[in-house]
Amino acid sequence: MNGLLIGRFQPFHFGHLEAFRFALSKVDKLWVGLGSSNIPTQKNDPFSAEERKEMILSSIDESMKNKISIYFIPDLDNHVKWIEKIDTIIPKFDIVFSNDELTKHLYSTRFVQVITIPFLKRDVLSGTKIRDLIIRDQKWDDLVPEGTKNFLIKINVKERLKNI
Repeated sequence: MNGLLIGRFQPFHFGHLEAFRFALSKVDKLWVGLGSSNIPTQKNDPFSAEERKEMILSSIDESMKNKISIYFIPDLDNHVKWIEKIDTIIPKFDIVFSNDELTKHLYSTRFVQVITIPFLKRDVLSGTKIRDLIIRDQKWDDLVPEGTKNFLIKINVKERLKNI
C-alpha cells in the first residue's frame, strides 16, 4: 500500500521527521510531495524545492530512504486542477496523510482515505517559528535533524532569511 504526504518543509524539522515515521507505519511506500515547488524563494518559502529535497535526504536514514520517493508539486490557482496535476506527477496511492483541511476535503470527495498526522510539539516545531528563531539569533538547531542543521549552516541561512 502506498501513501502520499505533501508539505512545504520550510525547513525540514523533527515534526516532519515524526510525520514520515507515522506515515511509514501505515504504508509500504511513501510518496513525499514538496508543495509550492514552483514558487520563487520568498519570506515564507525561503528554500527551493531542490534545497528542501536535499534537507530531507540528508536528514533521514537509509531504511527510510528506501521507502520514500520525493516529487515536486507546483501550486496552482485552482484546487481541482491542483489535484488533477498531482495525479500526473505522483504514482498511485491509497492514503493521503494531511492536517490541511482543504486537502482533506478535496481527497475525501474522491473517496481516498485521509489520515490526520499527530503533531509533535506543534508550539515549537513549525517552519515559521524556526525561521523566526534563526533571524532573531536564538537557539534553533535542536529543532531540526542533523542533516538539515548542516545544510542550513552551509547555506548561511541567517543571511538568506534576513535578505529575503
